[in-house]
Amino acid sequence: MTDSYTPNATAEGWNQFVDQMNQQFMDAFEQNVEAQAEFVESWTETFESSVDDDEMTEGVKGYARAYEAWMDAAQRMVDRANDAAQGEDVEVEEFRDIWLNTANEAFKEAMSTTAFAAATGESVGEALDLRQQADEAAESTLHDLGFATEGDVVEIGERLVELERRQHAVEEKLDRILEELDE
Repeated sequence: MTDSYTPNATAEGWNQFVDQMNQQFMDAFEQNVEAQAEFVESWTETFESSVDDDEMTEGVKGYARAYEAWMDAAQRMVDRANDAAQGEDVEVEEFRDIWLNTANEAFKEAMSTTAFAAATGESVGEALDLRQQADEAAESTLHDLGFATEGDVVEIGERLVELERRQHAVEEKLDRILEELDE
């Protein structure tokens, strides 16, 4: 068995490499499009129920700016992939940086709208209401089981502070009475 250099083997290896790169790029692009579609779907569902028409219009414009950022990134990726195919030295990290920077830019565009702020505010409000209900249920359950609850401890603390205040007042009166008797 001999190892010999054949131009066809090299070309075939290069073609496989390029095919693999193209496939990976297309897979990444497809995942990006799917992620965008999921984002739009969940974004739309959230905002339809929580924002008015003006906020919705602004939110759609914010999403459009984010979409433009993604499409610009896709074009830059294609351009850099073409540059690499033409022999230019393109670092793999450059591709990663394009997507990371674009993700930051796109989310900033979507999140800086009043629609996003309104929906986030509503979500936080609902989460706080849910937390309060859970806290009340937990405290009720603990109280029913005979355990001291946070409310019980707070009440005891308030009573102790009141007792200390009254004791201090009695001590001051006693000190005045003792002073009067000494005179």
